[in-house]
Amino acid sequence: MVTILDSRPRHPEKAQKPDSPVLRKPDWIRVKAPGSSVYGETRRIMREHGLHTVCEEAGCPNIGECWSKKHATMMIMGDTCTRACAFCNVRTGLPQPLDPQEPASVAEAVAKLGLEHVVVTSVDRDDLADGGAGHFASVIRAIRMRTPATTIEVLTPDFLRKDGALEVVVEARPDVFNHNLETVPGLYLEIRPGARYFHSLRLLQRVKELDPAMFTKSGIMVGLGERREEVLQLMDDLRSANVDFLTIGQYLQPTRKHAEVKSFVPPEEFKSYERIAYAKGFLLVSASPLTRSSYHAGDDFARLRAARLAAMGRGG
Repeated sequence: MVTILDSRPRHPEKAQKPDSPVLRKPDWIRVKAPGSSVYGETRRIMREHGLHTVCEEAGCPNIGECWSKKHATMMIMGDTCTRACAFCNVRTGLPQPLDPQEPASVAEAVAKLGLEHVVVTSVDRDDLADGGAGHFASVIRAIRMRTPATTIEVLTPDFLRKDGALEVVVEARPDVFNHNLETVPGLYLEIRPGARYFHSLRLLQRVKELDPAMFTKSGIMVGLGERREEVLQLMDDLRSANVDFLTIGQYLQPTRKHAEVKSFVPPEEFKSYERIAYAKGFLLVSASPLTRSSYHAGDDFARLRAARLAAMGRGG
C-alpha cells in the first residue's frame, strides 16, 4: 500500500499574511502530552473508520485527556472548510464530495468506543445546497439505530443562506444543539468574517421555537481583544434566545498566521464570568482557560438534565 502525502497548504488564504506575535503561555495553560495506551486505541478506531475529529484538526489542547477516556468529537463532511476564520486551525479550501458511508462509519466508531454521549461537529460546507444539514440528520439517525442509548450533541455550522437546513437537523432530534458564537459581535469582521453574529443568535433562538425541550448551547473564546462589558452583553443576548448552556475558554493561537492572542485571561476572571452567567439564568456554565465546546460533554449533559429538573422544582 502506497501512502500519498497531502502537499496542499493548510491555510492558503493566510500564506501572505504577516506573522503575528506569539505570547508565552502562562502556567495555567500547560497540559500533558498525549501518550496513553487508551489514547492509542482511540486513534486506531478513528483511523480504521476513516474518520476525522475536531480534536486533531483544530489542535485541541485537551486531546490527551479526552482520548485517554475514549472521548472524541467526530468531525463529519471531510477535513476541509469553506470558511477561513482567523482563529481556526482546520484546513481551508474546496472540500471533497460527501462520503455516503460516513454516517454508518461514525455510528460504528461510537459503538466501538462505547460512548454514552457523543459530540458530532463539522466543517462549514457552503458549497452544499443545504450546508450539510441532511448529512447531519443521517449521522444522527445512524447512531440512534446502532446505539440507541447514546445521547447525541451536535455542534453545527450557521447554515447561512441555507433556508430550511436548520429544520432538517432539529427534526432528527439531537439531545443538544450547539452552535458557537465564538466571539463578541465587534470582532466578527476580524475573527469570523464569513459569519454574521445576529444570524447565529437567531439560529439558536429558532431551535427553541422548533423544539422547546431541546437543550441549546453556545460557546465563546476570550483573549482576542474583547472587553468585559461586551462578554456580559453577549451573555444577555444568548439568554434572550433561551440558550441553556454557555462555554467560555481561552483562545490559543494555532500558528503565527492566525489571529494573535491579545491576553491570557486569568482563572479568577473565568470564575467571575461563570458566577455572572449563572446569575443571568443559564442552566449550566463551563468557564476555564482550557474549556472547549465538547470538553467533558458527557458529564456536562448529565449536569444539564439535572439542572433543568431542579429548575422545574423536581430536582434533588
